[in-house]
Amino acid sequence: MIDTILHHPDLWKYVSIPFVAGIVGWGTNWAAIKLTFLPLEFIGRKPYLGWQGIIPSKAARMAGIFVDSTMTKLGTLPELFEQMEPAKIAAQIEKVITPRLARYTDEIVQAENPVLWRHTPQVVKNRIYDRIRQRFPQLLHNLMSEASEQIEDLIDFKHMITQRLVNDRALLNRLFLESGDQEFKFIVRSGLYFGFLFGLVQLVVWIVYPVWWVLPAFGLLVGYATNWIALNIIFRPLLPTKIGPWTLQGLFLKRQKDVASVWCLLVTREIVNVRSIIYAMVGGSKSDQTKAMIKRHIEPIVNEALDPLLRLPTQLTVGQQSFDEMMALVGDKSVQVSTDPFDDWHFNHDRAQVVEKLLRQRMIEMPPDQFQDLLRPCFQEDETKLILVGAVLGFLAGLGQLFFVFGGPG
Repeated sequence: MIDTILHHPDLWKYVSIPFVAGIVGWGTNWAAIKLTFLPLEFIGRKPYLGWQGIIPSKAARMAGIFVDSTMTKLGTLPELFEQMEPAKIAAQIEKVITPRLARYTDEIVQAENPVLWRHTPQVVKNRIYDRIRQRFPQLLHNLMSEASEQIEDLIDFKHMITQRLVNDRALLNRLFLESGDQEFKFIVRSGLYFGFLFGLVQLVVWIVYPVWWVLPAFGLLVGYATNWIALNIIFRPLLPTKIGPWTLQGLFLKRQKDVASVWCLLVTREIVNVRSIIYAMVGGSKSDQTKAMIKRHIEPIVNEALDPLLRLPTQLTVGQQSFDEMMALVGDKSVQVSTDPFDDWHFNHDRAQVVEKLLRQRMIEMPPDQFQDLLRPCFQEDETKLILVGAVLGFLAGLGQLFFVFGGPG
C-alpha cells in the first residue's frame, strides 16, 4: 500500500496531511490567544451573537483575582505606603504648594467676600501669608503621620486597583501579556510542532484506514491537544523535577526572576504608585474620611492666620455664617489642590523605583504554587472554552482538507 502511495500521481495530497495539521495547530493556538484578549469591547449582538476577549469581558473578576492571588501576597497597603516614605511625600507637597499659598489664599477669600479682601491692607495680607507658610510644613508632617496610621481607613485598596483595571482593559491585558510574553509565543509555535507530529500519525491512519471522518476527527484532536499540551508545558511540573539527566519545570515557573522584573515595573508605574494612592484618597470610595482629615488639619492654621486683629472685624463684617463658609472654602480648596504635587513624573518615578525593588524581591521569593497565579488565571477562567474553540477550528480545517484536497467522502 505504501509503495502504491509513493508512486501515486496525487502524492502531494498525502504529503500535505502533516503540514496541514501543523498549520491547524499553529492557527488554533494563535486564535485561542487572540480570543483571550481581544477585542476589548463586545463586537456583535449581545448577549450571544458576537465576542469579547475573555479577559476584558470579565475585567472586574480578573482584576479581583489579580489583587487577591498576587498583589496582597506581595505587600499590604500600609507597607507599600510606608515604603513610599510619607516624609518625602510631604516634602513634595510643600515644594509644589508653598509658592502658591498666597494665590490660593487670595482665591479663597475673594470668592467669599471680594470687597473685604480688596480693602484689607497689604501688610495684613502679608502677615496672613507668612503665618500660613510658617505652619504649613508642620501641617504636612501631621497630615502624613495620620494618613500613614489610617491608610486602610482612607483607601479601599482592592477597589482602587480593580477600578483602575476595569476602566483600562488594555492595561489589564498588559499585566498578562507582558508577564507571559515568552509563554504566549511558545503556545503559538508549539501548535505548529505538535500539529505536525500529530499529522504524521494522521497520515499513517489515513493510509491504513482512509475513511472520510479520519481527517476532521484528527483536525479536532490537533486543535484540542496542541492547546492542552502547551498549557501543561508552561505550568507543569510545578517544582523542578529530575528525569534522568534533565531537570524539568514549567516554562513560566523557570522565568520567575525575569517575570518579576517586568511585572513589578508595570505595576509600580501604572497601578500602585504615589499618584494613584493620593488620587484614591481624595476621590475614591472612602474620600469623605480623607477630606474630613484634611479640613481638620487645615482649620487651626486658618484660625491662627486670621488672628484676633482680623478675625473679629471679619466676622462682624461678613457675619458668622459667611465666615464659616469661607472656612469651608479653605477645606475644599485644600482637597482640590492636594493632587497637584503628584503630577510630577520624576517624583512618581523615584518613589515607584523604591516600591518596585520591594515587590520584585518578594516576587522572586514567592513559592511556585503562588507565583503561577500571576499568569494561570488568564487561562483558567475559560480554559475549557478556549480548548473547545481550538477543537472546533481544527474539525473545520479537517473537513476543508477532506473536501478541497481529497475531493470529499468516498
